[in-house]
Amino acid sequence: MINKLNVPRLETIKQAARVTNLAPYYIRQLVLQNKIKYVRAGRKYLVNLDNLIEYLSNGEMQNANVEQGTNINKISKVGK
Repeated sequence: MINKLNVPRLETIKQAARVTNLAPYYIRQLVLQNKIKYVRAGRKYLVNLDNLIEYLSNGEMQNANVEQGTNINKISKVGK
């Protein structure tokens, strides 16, 4: 028996922009700021479309809660 796999919907930035009616520049900024999930395929960024829609619905608060739940503190460089 094969369990049903949850395969993410991956789209290029341009395709995601068409689906969401947003500017490609805005989606690219979300990718570069690590606010949404993505993978690199050569020179292209493939955006997790479900995660993008969730981010647009919930905003920053959803991502902040996820990061706080890791219990990992960033260490800033001390000195120079």
